[in-house]
Amino acid sequence: MTLPKLILAAAMLVLAAPLNAQMERVPDRETDDGEGPYPVLIVSGAQMVEGSGSPPMGPVDIVIEGNRIASVHAGQAPDNVRSSAERIIDARGMTVMPGFIDVHGHNGDGSKAPQPSYGYKLWLAHGVTSVRGVSFYFGEGTPDLADAERSSSNAITAPRLFPYAVFGDKWGREYPDTETEAREWVRWAKDRGYWGMKFFNNESPEVLGAALDEAETLDFGSIAHLAQPGVQRVNARKAVELGMDGITHFYGHFESLLRDGALVRYPSGYNYHDEQSRFAWVARLADQVVEPDSEEWDEYIDFLVESGVTLSPTFNIYSASRDVMAARNRDWHARYSLPSLLDFYAPSATNHGSYYKDWSTEDEVAWRRFYRYWFDFTAEFHRRGGRITVGSDPGYIYQTWGFAYIGELEMLREAGLEPLEVIRAATVAGAQEIYQARGETPPMGTIQVGKLADLVIVPGNPLDNFKLLYGTGHTQLNRETGAIEQVGGVRWTIKDGIVYDAPALLEDVARMVEAQKAAR
Repeated sequence: MTLPKLILAAAMLVLAAPLNAQMERVPDRETDDGEGPYPVLIVSGAQMVEGSGSPPMGPVDIVIEGNRIASVHAGQAPDNVRSSAERIIDARGMTVMPGFIDVHGHNGDGSKAPQPSYGYKLWLAHGVTSVRGVSFYFGEGTPDLADAERSSSNAITAPRLFPYAVFGDKWGREYPDTETEAREWVRWAKDRGYWGMKFFNNESPEVLGAALDEAETLDFGSIAHLAQPGVQRVNARKAVELGMDGITHFYGHFESLLRDGALVRYPSGYNYHDEQSRFAWVARLADQVVEPDSEEWDEYIDFLVESGVTLSPTFNIYSASRDVMAARNRDWHARYSLPSLLDFYAPSATNHGSYYKDWSTEDEVAWRRFYRYWFDFTAEFHRRGGRITVGSDPGYIYQTWGFAYIGELEMLREAGLEPLEVIRAATVAGAQEIYQARGETPPMGTIQVGKLADLVIVPGNPLDNFKLLYGTGHTQLNRETGAIEQVGGVRWTIKDGIVYDAPALLEDVARMVEAQKAAR
């Protein structure tokens, strides 16, 4: 077996380890799952955050006809328009924003979350109306394409789905390890209906370059998780030079910024296949890179910005590394995390991401320091004009669908982006990343006339407190009564003109959790 095939086999093994249990088919959308689209629907009286970075404004009336935004009125829409509406949503005291876009999605697998609607409903309940799957399902078969088509026609309760395939996966043939085969796989994936491809750094630079060149010709997107076994050949700088559209996580960046030498220095006894070793050590990579604001640091960030590459950091997916007890005891696990998912999250020698088998204070301190470098790098890239998008990579490391996405918004704020910049990353920037490879203007991402009616409506002002977006709400003390209250939580998510009751979606998920508990 060649090295690329060995690396891909290892990646597929850990990412789809329990696939011996089959995923279930997504059920058809029930008649009480969402209402609409309506000939005329009005979202009335809300404060609007439009998505592009413009300041909040309101109150406004947003008039929707079918699945498109028809008009936006300061104050109220004209009486004749309001009288024509089949439904008016009273959104006074609430904030309306474009539907959120998660650019790093996965479904579960047959052991930890066998019904994809579990994740789909949690995404919708948190205002996520579009998800790029990288990929939704690993291995042979194309259920991701089927789900995307059914979601497009609103036959299932799910966000818009934009499926990417892992390079070399799904076509039922040998791994494409020549330049000719790489181009052939890209053409095959494009013809099948995939929107793009994800790389795990299994390829030689020549094969990767051929695939990216073919993708450029075909308007086919690309994103990379530059795994450590291949980073000595292709770090982030090299991948971008070859034409990569996007880089997710932190892999490849710090290997492009090594202070001494061309190769990473690994400690004695290091074993990449032992995830405790792998993830405990990777935070120590911060000790080997140049300092922020150094000449090398600045030059690399400028190079990335000028290249036009998009970064989707996914800070949230590694957040347990800096406080595993907090991650294990999040408010939502008891009611909304499946027992099988909690089993998967627990320390394990086999489950990918369940690496804290002996996680120490020293490991957490190292990760906190690493995050400071990672935050500074991302914030400076953004400050200089680079595009940041929001991806949550759910289903691993205590990151449950939907909740993980809001956690990423909070961490982008912690990294230094202003609240409006975080919302822009979550909306129009994500739409631009998905559609840019096709050379198309995205049909969603901002609240503008003619755009798709994808909206999230939440009580209060999330620009003051992103915790209002969690499905569990925000805990606060009522200073007048002394009572402890839960406030916030998305009230409605509108996708394609269909109004979803977010609390009802959460109740559906809670019933799935209770049913699994009862069956044990």
